[in-house]
Amino acid sequence: MPASTVVFLLALMMGIQPVTTDLYLPALPALATNLNATMAQAQYTLSALLLAFGASQLVWGPLSDRFGRKPILITGLAAYVLASIGSAFAGTIDLLIYWRILQGLAMGAVVMCGRALVRDLYAPIDGAKVMSKGLSGLGVIACLSAPVGGLLVSYWNATATLMALAVFGALTLWMVLSRFEESLVAKNPKALQAGTLVSTWWMILKNPVFLTYNALSFASYGVLFTFLASSSFVFIKGFGLSAAGYGLVMFGMSLHYIAGTFLCRHLLVRLGMRDTLAIAGGISLSGGLLMGALFWLGVQSAWAIALPFFCMAVGHGIHQPCGQTGAVGPFPQAAGAASALNGFLMMVVAFCTGAWLSTYPSLHSRGDALPLVIGVLFWTVCVALIAWTAAQKYGKQ
Repeated sequence: MPASTVVFLLALMMGIQPVTTDLYLPALPALATNLNATMAQAQYTLSALLLAFGASQLVWGPLSDRFGRKPILITGLAAYVLASIGSAFAGTIDLLIYWRILQGLAMGAVVMCGRALVRDLYAPIDGAKVMSKGLSGLGVIACLSAPVGGLLVSYWNATATLMALAVFGALTLWMVLSRFEESLVAKNPKALQAGTLVSTWWMILKNPVFLTYNALSFASYGVLFTFLASSSFVFIKGFGLSAAGYGLVMFGMSLHYIAGTFLCRHLLVRLGMRDTLAIAGGISLSGGLLMGALFWLGVQSAWAIALPFFCMAVGHGIHQPCGQTGAVGPFPQAAGAASALNGFLMMVVAFCTGAWLSTYPSLHSRGDALPLVIGVLFWTVCVALIAWTAAQKYGKQ
């Protein structure tokens, strides 16, 4: 495939995740009201989706190593469209959760194949540059997702945000069918054998390069997920923003994330991987410390949360392309399995973070910002420590 086609398809494949999460976030409070659900139940539609998303990759990864990326992509996207339509017509919160779980299972195939595709075609450093371009496209999609979701809620209803996911999935499926060429040159006929699976996963899990980059990617995602899972309540219930206003905050966050992906490519060329990650660690930690300082000084406003997080979004735009490609880089013969483990561990972090946030009833009832501040501060400290220690030892220069 031409490089431009790879980047475009990668943006769609990776972008399905922010579409699935960000687009319906402005509708979360309204969905809870419409389905007579508690806010904790409504938030579980996000946490359960992400746990299914992570766990499914452990299956999709070996399947794609055995049968190739394209058949797994097509299967995943077809199931995603079906689940999106089902969630739009769910009449109870339980049905919505079930359909979102299926949606997460299907989404796992798409995102996992995106990460594996980059390793199929590129060496690690070049892969990080290509991934950053694809994640720039993801950022554009994320920019549009929350504002579109806010407009759909304001001018139509909350259900429309769920139907919009089906439209995106169908368009992505059409592009894969018409443009995607199989990237896996040598399929592994033993990839699904139990002994091969255990030995492959053990080989990956004991590799210090994988552990380093995986820790970096899941800690960075912990920052993002804390914000995603709590910010709609904080900004809408706590600070009184409209759904459309909250969508604009998410738009600003995505713009800064895009800036981070561009900065990532610039720094990789000039400085190499280690120095790039060290700088990004400082950017992320600065945002976390600023948010914490403003909160404990009693500055209670939407901008006191949004502006520091914009800084963290820039850091996230650097950590994710480097972390995801770095984790898969040592395993060209098992890119699907390595990608799957990386994705699974990121989603375990997301699920645990969501479970922790659900222990704060004040977040759901009145938009208390304390759990958001604590969560992002914790994860930004983790990101900086990993970037300044293990990444300097095991990261490729």
